[in-house]
Amino acid sequence: MSSIQIVTDTMADMPKYLVDKYNIILVPLSIHFGNEEYIDGVDLTYEEFYEKLSKSDELPKTSQVSPNRFIKVFEEILDQGKEIICINGSSKASGTYQSALIAKNEINSDKIHVFDTMALSFGAGFFVYEAAKLAAEGRSKDKIIDTLESMKFNIDHIFTVDTIEYLKKGGRLNPMKAAIATVLNVKPILTVKDGLVEVLDKIRGSKKVITKVVEIAKNRGGDFSQKTIAVAHANDLDKAMELKNAIIENLNPKEIIVTDIGCTIGTHAGPGTLAIFYNKH
Repeated sequence: MSSIQIVTDTMADMPKYLVDKYNIILVPLSIHFGNEEYIDGVDLTYEEFYEKLSKSDELPKTSQVSPNRFIKVFEEILDQGKEIICINGSSKASGTYQSALIAKNEINSDKIHVFDTMALSFGAGFFVYEAAKLAAEGRSKDKIIDTLESMKFNIDHIFTVDTIEYLKKGGRLNPMKAAIATVLNVKPILTVKDGLVEVLDKIRGSKKVITKVVEIAKNRGGDFSQKTIAVAHANDLDKAMELKNAIIENLNPKEIIVTDIGCTIGTHAGPGTLAIFYNKH
């Protein structure tokens, strides 16, 4: 058993089989539909969440993990004699990284390291996966942190939303641009730069989206023969499998991971969102 415990939050959209395989501790964010509060990935299945989301007039609100929650988690791990690497989604998208940092400073232990991935969804999950593999191999905390630092800003995010309605509701898209895009049936291809979402490209209609996403990845990612690609979807496994097959056919990566886009990112992206993630270097 590793002497280093990997901790992350549910923004990283880690698939359960990897969480179980590497004994990763997930600290969940909360989602609020009006006065109703749900724990991300615990109180609602993803199917139930997206059904509620599609019927809700207003976007649910997500709440960051509190410092006290992290303190409790960290102290329980330290009591087992382990060191901790806590890996969080982008500090520009959520205050959860800051909460983890406050908890570390409150405990005042050099056995805790808190890492800001500046990434979203499995973009952050990539760091968690890499750290978990290295910890399982018995690598030192410093070696793992050095590896994570070398990955920072190199994890590419390419994703597309089924409808821009949720980006518009969340204030992520100018209302006038959203209206024009809807009329013209324009689908934005999005990425993450410096921890925030920005438009990478646009395409008319849905039929060419998967082809376009794979084409962009090929141009930006180079040779994938020794790389891992993650495919993430917001309650649309059929589309995810279609994207996976297109990736195998055109990019032939060493490994493909398929995961769900959870409540935190799904709130703003909406059902039907598709994404791929990989290390550019």
